[in-house]
Amino acid sequence: MESHQARAETLAAEDVLLFVNAAVTATGQREFRSDAAEQRMSLDFLHAYVCGNYRPLYAASLALDVNDHNAALIVRRLLETAGEATVEERRAEGRLIAARLARLPAPRAYRLFRALREARVNNRRTRAIVRDWFAARPDPALDAVKYRAGLAGAARHAHLPLAGVAGGELGDFLFAPDRRARYATPLLDAWRRAHYERAALYELPFTVAEGFAARHGVDRRAFLERIAPRMTRLERLRVQESARAHRASVAAELAALPLTRLASYVLGLPLDDRVARRAELTGALRAAARRAAGARAGTWGRVAAVLDDSFSATGSRQKRQRPLAVALACHFLLEALAGSYRPLWTSGRTDALLVYPYGATPLGMRVLDALETGPERLVIVSDGWDNTPPGLAGEVLRVWRSRLDPRGEVPVLHLNPVYDAADFAVRRLAAAVPTVGVRRAEDLPTLAQLARFAEGRTGLAELRAHLDERVREFLAAADAAAATGGAE
Repeated sequence: MESHQARAETLAAEDVLLFVNAAVTATGQREFRSDAAEQRMSLDFLHAYVCGNYRPLYAASLALDVNDHNAALIVRRLLETAGEATVEERRAEGRLIAARLARLPAPRAYRLFRALREARVNNRRTRAIVRDWFAARPDPALDAVKYRAGLAGAARHAHLPLAGVAGGELGDFLFAPDRRARYATPLLDAWRRAHYERAALYELPFTVAEGFAARHGVDRRAFLERIAPRMTRLERLRVQESARAHRASVAAELAALPLTRLASYVLGLPLDDRVARRAELTGALRAAARRAAGARAGTWGRVAAVLDDSFSATGSRQKRQRPLAVALACHFLLEALAGSYRPLWTSGRTDALLVYPYGATPLGMRVLDALETGPERLVIVSDGWDNTPPGLAGEVLRVWRSRLDPRGEVPVLHLNPVYDAADFAVRRLAAAVPTVGVRRAEDLPTLAQLARFAEGRTGLAELRAHLDERVREFLAAADAAAATGGAE
């Protein structure tokens, strides 16, 4: 009986870890080896299965580093199936949902509210959650201008109290914009004037002003340079190529950007540009890596990394070079975390700044090279498709763990940035080596902690304790952010 119970708990832990890996990695978009429909079908099954069988753990995953796409799916499923939860479960879920919604980008949150409306999820609990989220928004007028359709839909669905917002003007702006000749709220009135006054569009957020500029036929170069002060950091990054094409001066604060986003930007540049801007780009990547490493910088000892820059790192049209961007970002983060560091790219290249997707995936050979350096920690960043020759990496790791390092004195971690829809998992290299999904390199230190559960040496009780601790930290951080007005 005890062995049966232990086996059941082990299976439960494996199921939950399977889901967490998927929720960290998958976005329902096309990958190199599977299309979007396969991705969505696979994800939908996992969400339904884990929510139905392990509901408290499913809700607790909101406190982990799951991506925004899956966080929204979790919130939606919890609200859709609220009738299946106990009173205590609903109370715990409500706090987690509110904390995670506060971290979601506004466009993602409004898409979630639209999905709930289309699914006819309109109970009192859902309306209260949406109202509380909107009440915490730092600038409702900005939301009304940038996300007008989304806010209008949420207002109807959740019966948002708009009468006292923005001097009582918000309701008219959303539902009867011609009712007022002018608005006392500057941003709302700027939107009204921008329909016929070019100067007013420079008082608007960039994404809104861009539409008005096209309508008025404003010169692109002049528009970009004048609207630049109103751009966010990511907007400045996104318009770099457009600005260069129109010879507009729009400076991007590269050093302040998140590490993985910055790596994606670097990979989008032509090789000649990377060479010409080597000092700037390398400095920005290392600054972002040091920020991500924090107090852990230099504490990981001798680290060897096998980094996949094979052709499959191309990703897809929707996720262009995303696997390679994660590998590049991990490279710089590991450099910051390590006391000494040895990177090994599958292509054999030694200049990380000039990597691009090319060739086969000789993971096994690179793993052998890495182990020969005598590392204290080995990290592999790859989609797991070892094909030159097939299966060599798994065999090398099996022999290493069973014969040469049976006590696991050298931690080996496989980070996989690609979700395998057919197997409902991220592809593993070897049974003895933990594999975890990764979408942002910044999550690497916390994923390394989660990896110990993927080794099969701990059970459901330990996993529950880990999730409970992460939930406490997550909610405490959310409370602190709300208290200081920093939920955004």
